[in-house]
Parts: sequence; C-alpha cells; structure tokens
Amino acid sequence: MAQVFTAYLDAEKPERFLLRLADFWKDMPVDEVRAETIRQAARKIYPHAAEPTWNRQVIKPTQAAINHAAELGWCQRISVRRYSEDPAIKTPATLAWVRAFARQAEQDGLPHLAAICLFMFGTAARVGEACRLQWRDVDLAGSTAKIQLHKPRPWSRIAHLQPDLVRALESIPSNRKPDDSVFGYAGRGSVRGPWNNVAARAGIERLTPHCCRHGFATSMLQNGFDVKTVAERGGWKDATTVLRTYAHAIEDKTVTDTLFDT
Repeated sequence: MAQVFTAYLDAEKPERFLLRLADFWKDMPVDEVRAETIRQAARKIYPHAAEPTWNRQVIKPTQAAINHAAELGWCQRISVRRYSEDPAIKTPATLAWVRAFARQAEQDGLPHLAAICLFMFGTAARVGEACRLQWRDVDLAGSTAKIQLHKPRPWSRIAHLQPDLVRALESIPSNRKPDDSVFGYAGRGSVRGPWNNVAARAGIERLTPHCCRHGFATSMLQNGFDVKTVAERGGWKDATTVLRTYAHAIEDKTVTDTLFDT
C-alpha cells in the first residue's frame, strides 16, 4: 500500500489525508485490502469522527489510490460503500452575526481576526485559503483578491472585495510586504482559539469559521441570485453542489403566488 500511495502522489493527485493513510496501511499488500477493511480502517484511524469524515478522509482517498494502481495494472479496481451521512442543514453566519463578531474583535484589539471573518463571509473563502492569502494577492485599489484553492487540486479565482471588506483589510497593521500573510495566521488551528474567545465575549452563537462560507451561499441565494452565479462568485466548481447543499435557503412556498399576479 505504501507504493500505491507513492504512485498516486507521483501522478500529482491530491495529497491531503494521504500521510495518515500511508502510515496506517504501511506495507499491507494491496490485494489483501477489501472494501470492508477500508470501512473498518476509517473507524480505527478517526475513532471520534463522524460519517462524513470517514468518507472524505479515508474511504474516498484510499479507493482513489487503489483504483489508480489498478490503472497501472498492479491490482483490481475496488468499490467501497460510503457511510450514510446526516444531511443536516448547515448553520450559516448571518450579516448580523458577522458584524457583531467583527465589532468584538476590533474592541479586543484583533483587527486581523475581524478582517478574516469579513473576508470569509464576503468571498466564501475557506479558512485555510484565507490563511494562505498574501499581500501580493490583494489589490485594494482594484477591490480584488486572488484566492488560491487546493481542493481537489490547486487552482485560483479572483474574488471581489466589497467596500466594507476593503476598509477592514486597510485597518490591519502591516507593512504589506508581498510575501507576508495578510491575516497573520498559520492555519485553521491558530484561528480556532481566538475565534471562539471572541464569539464568547460577543455573546453570540459559537459558529465555526466555515459557517462564514455557508453564510455567503445562503445570503446570496436568499437575495435572489441564481445558483450558477453563487457558485462562480464563491469558488464552487460545481453549481449542483450549491443547489444540493443550500437549497433550503430558497425554499419559499409562496413563490407560486406569481402565477396569479397581474
């Protein structure tokens, strides 16, 4: 299996989650890996995780790596049944929540935390993408930012910066060297603690940074923008993902009243 994962990486496939998988499977012969052993491995590698994590971080990448090896003639293809996932509606951050969070962060002397919250809500950037943002990627005069994405493979998009967001970025104390991080966080782990503390002091619901991305999609749909536009502006490569995940945001049964409008 170690060779399987190495070949998968050599083919420039996504490397996320593979290190932990390679460490788990080690030198087990690929022909001895069965669908059910992969499902069991998910529970062993992430014993405290839920079904979506098992599917995303173990089953999907392990199956993909083995099927790549099959294309090389090393083994047979494999199909692994996913764990059932609870399609619970994701809690989106609202504009009111974002503004309350940003005000508290500013009061706490954390303008960079206020700005990253506004940035994720205004551009639908994931927290990892926001943390990777460098000043070279930001054009304050042109109101744009180049967001580097790594899911499922590296690409980038140009996001529009609203006036409120431009002002928030301008308020970050920085000499704005091109290679410097805009928000000063190494990654999602370094954001979590300060983020939760600010939410607690603000007296608002404890939402995750990713809820800002949910808030972008939900707010745009509720404001009447079509799914394709939301996907393009928010960095979803597939509009059906937006429709499947956020359809609840546009479920208004009264829209049929328009049939009798004169």
